[in-house]
Amino acid sequence: MSEVSKTAGAPGEVVPAQRSGTEDTFLSVRDLRIHFQTDDGLVKSVDGVSFDVKPGETLGVVGESGSGKSVTSLGILGLHRAAPNARISGEVWLDGEELIGADPDHVRRLRGQKMSMIFQDPLSAMHPYYTVGAQIVEAYRVHNKVTKKAARTRAIEMLDRVGIPEPGKRVDSYPHEFSGGMRQRAMIAMALVNNPQLLIADEPTTALDVTVQAQILDLIRDLQKEFGSAVIMITHDLGVVAEMADKLLVMYGGRCVERGTAEQVFYEPQHPYTWGLLGSMPRIDRDQTERLIPVKGSPPSLINVPDGCAFNPRCPYADIPKDDITRTTRPELTETGNGHFSACHMAQEERTRIWTEEIAPKL
Repeated sequence: MSEVSKTAGAPGEVVPAQRSGTEDTFLSVRDLRIHFQTDDGLVKSVDGVSFDVKPGETLGVVGESGSGKSVTSLGILGLHRAAPNARISGEVWLDGEELIGADPDHVRRLRGQKMSMIFQDPLSAMHPYYTVGAQIVEAYRVHNKVTKKAARTRAIEMLDRVGIPEPGKRVDSYPHEFSGGMRQRAMIAMALVNNPQLLIADEPTTALDVTVQAQILDLIRDLQKEFGSAVIMITHDLGVVAEMADKLLVMYGGRCVERGTAEQVFYEPQHPYTWGLLGSMPRIDRDQTERLIPVKGSPPSLINVPDGCAFNPRCPYADIPKDDITRTTRPELTETGNGHFSACHMAQEERTRIWTEEIAPKL
């Protein structure tokens, strides 16, 4: 980590820390932990996640439901800070500013302007009592001192950019009057109205038919190229990240179990959980002679995460490492080579052998 300096501000004001030096990384997350105290116990939704995203780069975050993907994204945006039962620690550096310890008002000003999010369910994320145009206008005027007329013109322009037909008329429509695909496009228009440098897309193609999914992904990719935004694509669909992502982060039980380039994770995966995800993904580029192989069992409760490796109750290779270490000691994320990281107790040579001889030939 680079040296951090504090900038003096007004009395009582918390000024964001500034990272010294110049780096090409736009977002840097270090040891992010987001825990929630509940009546049933401490929920460790995110438990020490680290990654970097550069401008123009797409990071795919994959994992089953409940693995901590969405909570991580909301933590980056600072949306958990108001929750009285939330415990947040670690560092989130956005364009040289540290956000975890920054003033909430400052983070709120960055949200929607410098960083933005496409939420999983646009019908729930958009207010049902206001027109789509009114909501885009509000998102624009919060960060820009312009007239309502100018903001409305900008809203129509963005609706047109994302492929909404007759944007001059549909700007006055309500969310329920849009189809699922059009609502998702409107949500993208709202997220991009201020040209954010970081765009987080949380399951942007869920519940959409395959043709609309392809259109939405093409739209995000085209807008990313135009604005040079860093993109975080959160999904459980490996087909989406195979098409979109430059780098992949595989999450399980609130932690990162594998991280690397998309090519490394798809063609040289080093964690049994990643093998399970790949084995459960249908392939259209080859004849499928056998049934898909699901990952046995269920994801762990984030209140009672298993001791040792969280994946050990479901892992068919848990007994290979000696001394029952998989059930007693949590594996650390270690580099296997050239920026590829994995958290597994098995020796790298053994993992490579299993993937090459046993797993890959079946996929």
